[in-house]
Amino acid sequence: MERFAAFVMRHRLLVGLVWVAVTVVGVLMAPQVADRLRSGTTISSASYDANVALQKEYGGVAANPSVLVVDLPAGTTADSPTVRAGLAAADKAAASVRGVSSLSYANTGDRALVGTGGTSTLVMVYPPVMGAAVPAPVMDAMSTTLTNAVPGARVHQTGIEQLKADTPGSGASVFSELLVGVGLALIVLAWVFGSALALLPLLSAIVSVLTMQLAIWGLTYTTDIAINPSVQFIVALLGLGLSVDYALLMVNRWREERERGADNHEAVRRATRLAGHSVAVSAVIASLGLFALIVVPVSFVQGVGLSGLFIPSIAALVALTIVPVLLSTVGPRLDRVRLWRRRAAGDDRTWTRIARTIVARPKTAATLGGVILAVLVGFGLTLSIASPASTSLAAGGPAQQGLEALQHDGFPTGVLTSVPIELPAGTDPAATAATLRALPDVHGVLVADTPAWQHPNSSVIMALPKSETGTANAGTVVADLHSAAPHNAMIGGNQVQAADVANILSAWFPVLLALVALVTFLLMARGMRSLLLPAKAVALNVVSVGAAYGVLVLIWQLGYGSQTFWGIPATGSITAFVPMLMFGFLFGVSMDYEVFILSRVREAYDRDGDTRAAVVEGVSRTGRLVTSAALILFLALAALASSPDVTVKMVATGMAAGVLIDALVVRTLLTPALVVLFGRANWYLPAWAARLLRVRPRDHRSGDAPSAPDRQPSVHA
Repeated sequence: MERFAAFVMRHRLLVGLVWVAVTVVGVLMAPQVADRLRSGTTISSASYDANVALQKEYGGVAANPSVLVVDLPAGTTADSPTVRAGLAAADKAAASVRGVSSLSYANTGDRALVGTGGTSTLVMVYPPVMGAAVPAPVMDAMSTTLTNAVPGARVHQTGIEQLKADTPGSGASVFSELLVGVGLALIVLAWVFGSALALLPLLSAIVSVLTMQLAIWGLTYTTDIAINPSVQFIVALLGLGLSVDYALLMVNRWREERERGADNHEAVRRATRLAGHSVAVSAVIASLGLFALIVVPVSFVQGVGLSGLFIPSIAALVALTIVPVLLSTVGPRLDRVRLWRRRAAGDDRTWTRIARTIVARPKTAATLGGVILAVLVGFGLTLSIASPASTSLAAGGPAQQGLEALQHDGFPTGVLTSVPIELPAGTDPAATAATLRALPDVHGVLVADTPAWQHPNSSVIMALPKSETGTANAGTVVADLHSAAPHNAMIGGNQVQAADVANILSAWFPVLLALVALVTFLLMARGMRSLLLPAKAVALNVVSVGAAYGVLVLIWQLGYGSQTFWGIPATGSITAFVPMLMFGFLFGVSMDYEVFILSRVREAYDRDGDTRAAVVEGVSRTGRLVTSAALILFLALAALASSPDVTVKMVATGMAAGVLIDALVVRTLLTPALVVLFGRANWYLPAWAARLLRVRPRDHRSGDAPSAPDRQPSVHA
């Protein structure tokens, strides 16, 4: 890091010009990123293969259907000639649009599409491709056709995709959320520095985010892995938070060195060497934590992992180059522009008192932190992995009204997650449907003898479950269909594939945990020259992530917050991608605060050989920094929670909770308390481990045992 700092200082002009060029290109290319991103998920499963085959032969029949709920006027039933004629006309309107297909009482004659008393009926409409709703003009044309043919009929539109679209905040964009995040970060930075220095981390973050967008744009040309549009939200807001965090650490250390009497050039050099080492270690750990997601054989997760590799690494590279250049040129002048009373960069009296209290009562602090985590982890253990139920996707709007009408008419919500079954030539669709209708969790099986559903080499029948497939209450309907259907039938469906994704993620989670834990342990062991500190950090990280899962359960699964903040009822379950994405992010990013604190503790211990004094110095000098960094990242994630996608909302709230838990409970209470309790054992590194890690353990003339009596340590400025 010493040589790197010297290189940056010698070539300041070149470094500045390179980043200006990259930023300009990033500004020009950022609008094109969204056009290069692709929805959809690729996995290795029978349901995915079935959906691919269905898409090729029959279009989007494996998608969640858009549904017309038709409430008939008094005196008519689904069997009335005018109603049958109106339904047939609606089917014809759907067929006039390439790729759109429909199932109704007119082309199936199936009573499963007729409501209680025969006074209502459903029309199931399928889009040209999976992953999208039927175009609104098509649904509107079908609704108009029905109301014209059956005067007095009331037609509602609903469906999983429509319910998602009606979720509050659906008009949000990456740009608007980024602006919110930038504004909130600026407020916190102004509070931290009290001067125009607050602009430096923000400028660093803007350059970082634009560079990250440019990197994702390049990825879309260099990899076959699909990068999901949701990644743009994640990269923009997490990039903002991490970039500010890293720059904040650099600027704070620069001010601290200046207050100690160093000239500007020397202060920049020391900040880059000392704080830069912490930034580099943190970025490597966080990058690998996210990149480890690439091992999971699900394209969406792999896309996030591949993109996530660039978030901490680019943020660190910008902090280690642009920030020193700016500090060496305009730093002192910016620091003289006061916003209000300047805050010192060194010891903070409040955090010094907190640190001394923890050092004096480490068992009490450890117990308090442990109880908080234990309670939250208890809720986390009840986490249910499944797609959210339709009733939790929107709190209002036309689609929600349509869902209520559907339920009022006696239809189960499972019809919104229909299951297509492709039968080979020679298999009787009607006979197969009759067999499947006898299954206990099947509401009906639709057979349409039309060219859209019957091809020369195959045919498709549509099973309507009583409960929504892929959700926590799905039951065994998919397994029952597999058992009862002909052995050469292909069973697909959007929600069936989602359930397979959940199973794959659950199976791979232990592998991901082991891989990330091992890499993190090795990197921290080398950086901290200790075996106990990284082992403790890994264990605390696992517990911290479990506590974040507990908050996720409380807010979304149980609804203590989702209704209040977003108008969304309790989901009853958590989308399968969310826990794994949270783990990949939190396990890496939470190490930032661990490294920030322990690097200062280690620095003080190497100087004096006194663990208790080192803890007080480390916490007093980093407490405000870590709290501010966590607050900035929390606010960035809070802005991300305004995304229209419920899954992104879950990821954002879970990560935000994890950041606060880690900063306020784990790093403020447990980390310093356990370091005090472990005493000299913290710094133990046997010769064989030092050789493997390629580091040299340091000896001290004095040390302290874990059982040494508490004493009031001195703090070095």
